[in-house]
Amino acid sequence: MYALGEYEQIRQTVKAADVEEPLTASEILELLDDGEFESPHRIATVLGRRAEYGDVTVIRDRPYRYEL
Repeated sequence: MYALGEYEQIRQTVKAADVEEPLTASEILELLDDGEFESPHRIATVLGRRAEYGDVTVIRDRPYRYEL
């Protein structure tokens, strides 16, 4: 299980960046740039789990995009 704090960190970073379009996990990783997340895979895992609760929309394209 992941910490809710990881999702909140991602959400706040994307919100602060004032991005209006869905982002890939790699794009989100670039925004974070703090070293806590080691890979886009970790971000995708956190966001995929939050999507189960309706907090994130996953756009299943290549590559996947996430709308918070």
